[in-house]
Amino acid sequence: MERKHLIAKAEIVFSMAVFGTISIFVRNIPLPSAELALCRAVIAAATLLIWQILTRTMVRFQDIKKELPLLLLSGAAMGVNWILFFQAYKYTSVALATLSYYFAPVLVTVASPLLFQERLTGRQMFCFVMSTLGLVLVIGVSGGAGAGDTAGVLFGLGAAVFYAAVVLCNKGIRNVTGINRTYLQFLASIAVLLPYVLFTGGFHLAELPAKGLASLLVVGVGYTGIAYTLYFSSLRYLKGQEAAILSYIDPLVAVLVSVTVLAESVTWLQAAGGAMILGFTILNELKPKGAA
Repeated sequence: MERKHLIAKAEIVFSMAVFGTISIFVRNIPLPSAELALCRAVIAAATLLIWQILTRTMVRFQDIKKELPLLLLSGAAMGVNWILFFQAYKYTSVALATLSYYFAPVLVTVASPLLFQERLTGRQMFCFVMSTLGLVLVIGVSGGAGAGDTAGVLFGLGAAVFYAAVVLCNKGIRNVTGINRTYLQFLASIAVLLPYVLFTGGFHLAELPAKGLASLLVVGVGYTGIAYTLYFSSLRYLKGQEAAILSYIDPLVAVLVSVTVLAESVTWLQAAGGAMILGFTILNELKPKGAA
């Protein structure tokens, strides 16, 4: 079991680090955000279908029919989440888009008592307030952020809302787990995104240059199909808190990529706000001493 645990930790660390560098390739794909999200879902679903065929783990309808509504809802939310997140990249830096996106765990914490009758502790309320103050600094109400930054951060926050919806839906899905759940959510995303793309501008894949097409394949196969497979495989052998803490490798890597690779600027106030969002969200994930 110890060996499996170490492999699981390596898988989640690798997948989170990979997720943190996705912006390098997304920047090279000149497609509308909705079309990019649709292509990502199609390529990833095809990748997972091949994996299921090879491992003989195909989903049976009788196993999912009771939870199909939640699977469809979570998949639709995932598709909208991707659209808004990619849209955030078009308006602001990768660092600010990612930091605002990682407000999602805070939203889950606040929504859980309302939806699942979970008790909200004083510490969780404190973390929520401080993370919200961090978000205010990231948005730049003091005037430090331009209109583009503000729009980008708001798109990132919108993506966080829909990612929180995915997480909350998944709490109610108990009989479909891991890769099968993700595959079905990809299919639901495709079902929602396809008509949206068709009626809001159509397809532009034929216009993609070779570099853009190669980047799209990398995002679909590597960053979505393979990385999601590794991520969900790792969860089987990790404690929830352990997985939650390791997931913050993603925004940390994204910020480093934004500043060092993409040479994007972040003000000191925005950096402080981002540190508050991540710091208090991580604090919220940590169990108090003596807790079960």
